[in-house]
Amino acid sequence: MKRPRCSRWSEKAVFACVALAASLAAPMTATAQDATFAVKSLTPEVALTAAKAALEHCRKQGYQVAVAVVDRAGLVQVLLRDRFAGAHTLDLAPNKAWTAASFRIPTATLATETQAGKPMSAIRSHPKVAALGGGQVIEAAGSVLGAIGVSGAPGGVEDDACAKAGIKAIADAIEF
Repeated sequence: MKRPRCSRWSEKAVFACVALAASLAAPMTATAQDATFAVKSLTPEVALTAAKAALEHCRKQGYQVAVAVVDRAGLVQVLLRDRFAGAHTLDLAPNKAWTAASFRIPTATLATETQAGKPMSAIRSHPKVAALGGGQVIEAAGSVLGAIGVSGAPGGVEDDACAKAGIKAIADAIEF
């Protein structure tokens, strides 16, 4: 028996093919709509406000620091360094912010969870991981918007306090 050509297909066969194609396409359309999502990001102005507030909080305590604000992917939006902050602060502040954004937890918490002998201790071997205080996640309405990292105060607790002051300064602007 010869195979019919397309021009010889019956109406039933054409209808069946169209119905099959439509039924296969319908789930793909629904899936395509669910394949993307919207995210909120800090504007550069809001990131700068947070960085300035953190820097000012540290200054009032007598600390010369660097402050970095990163987006949710860990990319630097703002980096400020006070006049006499150590050279190392320019690397550590962005790394603290990157670490907080990447792992979605404060860096002081990560420091505790990655100590030698703990199951996650190998994380510290990544070159950008800064497992010490001073990195805080910036969140609003359950969404991570980015993170802030501070380096140069006498310790992680003091760096954290400055970072939290930066977040507090933008809290009203980021709530949605």
